[in-house]
Amino acid sequence: MSTSSQSLSLVAFTAVATATLLLSVVTSPDRDDLETFYTGFGRLTPLRNGLAIAGDYLSAATVLATTGIIALVGYDGVVLALSTALSLMLLMFLLAEPLRNAGLFTMGDVLARRMPGRATRMAACTVTLAALLPLMLVQLAGAGDLLAFLLGFNSGAFKTVSVIALGALMISYAAIGGMKGTALIQILKIVMLLGSGAVAAALILHRFDWNPGELLAAAARGSGAGRAYLTSGLQFTDSAAPRLDMISSELTVVLGGAALPHVTMRMYTARNAREIRRSLSWAVSSVAVVILIVSVIGFGAAALVGRTSITTANAQGNTAFLLGARAAFETLASTTRSLLFTAVTTAIFLTLLASVAGMILACANSLAHDVFAYRRRPLSARAELRTARICALAVGAPAIALATLVQHHNLQPLATLSFCLGASALAPALVYGLFWRRYTRTGLLWTLIGGTVTCLILMTGTNLVSGTPTSALPGRDFNWFPFTTPGLVSIPLGFAFGWLGSVLTPPRKAAEQRRQYEAVEGWILAGAAGQGPPRAPTRREG
Repeated sequence: MSTSSQSLSLVAFTAVATATLLLSVVTSPDRDDLETFYTGFGRLTPLRNGLAIAGDYLSAATVLATTGIIALVGYDGVVLALSTALSLMLLMFLLAEPLRNAGLFTMGDVLARRMPGRATRMAACTVTLAALLPLMLVQLAGAGDLLAFLLGFNSGAFKTVSVIALGALMISYAAIGGMKGTALIQILKIVMLLGSGAVAAALILHRFDWNPGELLAAAARGSGAGRAYLTSGLQFTDSAAPRLDMISSELTVVLGGAALPHVTMRMYTARNAREIRRSLSWAVSSVAVVILIVSVIGFGAAALVGRTSITTANAQGNTAFLLGARAAFETLASTTRSLLFTAVTTAIFLTLLASVAGMILACANSLAHDVFAYRRRPLSARAELRTARICALAVGAPAIALATLVQHHNLQPLATLSFCLGASALAPALVYGLFWRRYTRTGLLWTLIGGTVTCLILMTGTNLVSGTPTSALPGRDFNWFPFTTPGLVSIPLGFAFGWLGSVLTPPRKAAEQRRQYEAVEGWILAGAAGQGPPRAPTRREG
């Protein structure tokens, strides 16, 4: 980038950071307005809530990594992008309404609706933290790399300072603005991403006379892979079973993306089932358009920039979105080019900020509401709100410290681990907990703990961690698991743990817990008017 473009980007980043922080302060709830902090008090229209859901769902890691995979391996990247959209559709058609009916503020509320108890809430909070912390590290480290790449600084010290400063800003968003403040930032993010990305995609298609066939042919040539670029299997050439590896990866994305807590927490913000359906319709439409934009820019990066330049900038291709957009603007006048590219970089910058803020908020809410508020001496609304804000700092500060330690490694294993935990522990717990009458507390704990432990064990044996030059630990080789993503094994085991734990529960306890579910089943599945709204669980339950 030229010096003028770098200066313009720095000014834009500073302006966006200042404006969004002020937005969080303006929308900050009162000191005792707990429901507004946790849910925004249902004040967002379906359109705004849908854009906020899309913003939370589309993390910077998803946008940048998916574009890079499309640019480098073509067909497999498009399948991954489509799986991302399919995941949100799964959430809309299967889980959204029951989650909204059963939930109050957190994932722990959903699971404790039919199985009250401190153990349920503690397990839900633990898995929430385990699933979101790795993804937070990826985003925080990516924020430092992005600023260094755009502003022309290559020193590790600059990246570290960037991670700390941006991390502090993200904590402020979550602690000050709560659900409503982060929602407005997510809306701004998705609008900027859609607008700037659409312009870049349109210019790329214009370069190829609006002929997708010519774009794909040029991308195949630029990728260096030839015709293999447009067929499946290029992403998993090092795998012993490429087809099974692809199925494992897509299954993990579809199930994991739909169950991650920072996405599901948006289901509790709608006032009724009709609003959550309308919100998700807007969210799915927005995500579908972003996926189309990402695909065009990914192919454009391969065609106009080439594989060598993409991998030189970043081995995993995470800068392909920016390189493709910059190449699309090359034919424009200098001033226009600088302004448009600044808009793209600002959208990505805001995506990083908003994504981590949403994850910090989900973790802080779970810690405050499921761990500290539910004890023998209940907290007042003001005390719980204060605790939630302290928890945002308690979650964010260690995440920043860890991100500075791992920022020089390949962080793809961490992103994969987050989705795998969502698919192997949280998805089975939600499906069983919302729909299966025979599910018991023992089955729930076995699902959450067993699915988490299985993912952690299997993940250490994948080639993402060791065994290849692009692994997180390229100098080591303890690769013993045959697939890149452990979902093909860990997801069935997560469901199996839940079934086995429920079957082995003593009949008397199982019958009692089944009656507890039947008492709220009508409300959870259909919002049955005869049962009334779900009760707020007592703070001394269990």
